[in-house]
Amino acid sequence: VQLVESGGGTLQPGESLRLSCAASGFTTFNWYAMSWYRQAPGKRRELVMTITEGGTTTNVADSVKGRFAISRDNGRNTVYLQMNNLKPEDTAVYYCSMERLGTRYWGQGTQVTVSS
Repeated sequence: VQLVESGGGTLQPGESLRLSCAASGFTTFNWYAMSWYRQAPGKRRELVMTITEGGTTTNVADSVKGRFAISRDNGRNTVYLQMNNLKPEDTAVYYCSMERLGTRYWGQGTQVTVSS
């Protein structure tokens, strides 16, 4: 299993960004829930949100409610994180993750920096 995130960057407060995570190395991507996590400097990694196999959003962090959205394209084996109205406190490395056959997999992460 390989997860590769992309789309990070440096933005100003209030701007938007979409992250992508491409999964490979296995079939049946549509069988698995996918999650986005983030880790800010000096803080623990936290769950941002999850999308189920059926496309339902769950486990949304209070800090991103109403601003972030997760989606998936099973034909492309890709999960997305749309981030709107970004705030400086959203600065972190963002990781996508999945659990398959009892093992949790992580991508390498993509840096998002929000600063004026």
